[in-house]
Amino acid sequence: MILKHCLCVLTVLWLPATVQAKLGNAAVPLQIRAVLFDPAHSAGELFYPDKNGDVVKLDFRPQDLTPALLTLPVNGSLVLYDKANVDPKTPKASLAASVKLPPDIKRAIIVVVPEPAGSTPAYRMVLIDDSAKGFPKGESRVLSLVTMETTLEAGEHKLTIPPGGITRVPAITRVDEFNMSQTNFYYQQSGSWVPFTDRQLQFLAAYRRIFIIHATPGTLQPSVTTIVDTSPAVLPK
Repeated sequence: MILKHCLCVLTVLWLPATVQAKLGNAAVPLQIRAVLFDPAHSAGELFYPDKNGDVVKLDFRPQDLTPALLTLPVNGSLVLYDKANVDPKTPKASLAASVKLPPDIKRAIIVVVPEPAGSTPAYRMVLIDDSAKGFPKGESRVLSLVTMETTLEAGEHKLTIPPGGITRVPAITRVDEFNMSQTNFYYQQSGSWVPFTDRQLQFLAAYRRIFIIHATPGTLQPSVTTIVDTSPAVLPK
């Protein structure tokens, strides 16, 4: 009888500790919005773990961000899979892309980019802080997918864009009465800076832009694809 009583006490003491450990190790859902930049497969079949851990299809929009979604990080990383039926014993076999999460991030924009043919995983994710502090309204970001240095001139700003990274573009305030500003991208050719994009863009305080510099097959100069974010970066209630 004494032994039975001791076992009951141990069980009561052990259960809360187990539950607490489980909660402590559980991943917290992260809010994401995503865009697939894959000119060859604009409607790529990729899947993500939702807030419950179920693997569901990520419905991309052509050259636009998805609505806000909740995803469950895996071991401190965002992950995408190439199928819905992921074998829990060998999840890496279905891994399409992953990116390590920086500490304290709550909202993220992810740009999904294909890796060279035959690579494993087949895609990589570029992560942009989607918080009001990390990416304020009115600002832009430049993602360079080319190997050369480029430059951007927009309004009062002239910025060097290093290859392979994200560059912050502060809000443009030098605009005309229609909020338009000349926006030029340059690359270097034979020692001279040559424009590869030359256009007027409208910059509004409520909008954000993501410029993606990339190489188009068959051309001798880079190209720019623009993602305009006009929607609130919060989940609807």
